[in-house]
Amino acid sequence: MTICIIFLVCFFSSVAGSICGIGGGVIIKPVLDAAGIMDIASASFLSGCTVLSMSAVSLYKNLKYKKMIAFDNRFASILTAGSVLGGIAGKSAFQYFVRSPETQNRAGAIQAAVLFILTAATLVYELKKESIATKNIKNRFVVFGIGCLLGVLSAFLGIGGGPVNLIVLFYLFSMETKETALYSIYIILFSQIASLCYSIVGRNVPDFSIGILCLMIGCGILGGFTGSVINQKMDDQTVDRLFTVLMAVILFISLYNVFQYV
Repeated sequence: MTICIIFLVCFFSSVAGSICGIGGGVIIKPVLDAAGIMDIASASFLSGCTVLSMSAVSLYKNLKYKKMIAFDNRFASILTAGSVLGGIAGKSAFQYFVRSPETQNRAGAIQAAVLFILTAATLVYELKKESIATKNIKNRFVVFGIGCLLGVLSAFLGIGGGPVNLIVLFYLFSMETKETALYSIYIILFSQIASLCYSIVGRNVPDFSIGILCLMIGCGILGGFTGSVINQKMDDQTVDRLFTVLMAVILFISLYNVFQYV
């Protein structure tokens, strides 16, 4: 039964995450926490591995269609460099909170509370975005700093970026929906690589079943491939509607997790 739950959650989360550019981990991590299938450290690490595999496949597929989507390699490189530094910092902060079994519940409550606040703000922005004037930031140092902040949130929450990526990219850089999804996946990929390397080098990899790891990575790959194919056939309005529904679901799950860990 546990295997079936993990498969369904990881596959469909990766499909939805690939379509919307939110990484899938923003669904996987809180659902695993709510189900109590594994401890917080293992859920964060395995969720990150799933998101990494999903984002790699999804980015590869999407870049094959980049002639259909505006893509600035220089901008992406600066944003990515920031996300790598942020990924290391975020993972370091997370390791501080889970340094002992006694503090793991506190870490889970903090993760759930931060995710709830970010998701609520994202949902409000999504519903009001037509009336909000966007920016068009060009300064390289500011772009680097934004990438760093998004990398911190991605690694600390164990969600691979999530909805905050899309809103930040949309608001600060005036991107279209599919364009923000592509850059979001770019950030997610490299911040998760940095986060994973930090865990391995620092010997902070939690205990887990190799079989579960392979299953979740396989779901991430399959979900990333499926989601990127579906994304090419969907218009921006449909992607926006799916994104709004996912935000509402994540909001309720995160609120449940806050009370579960307090």
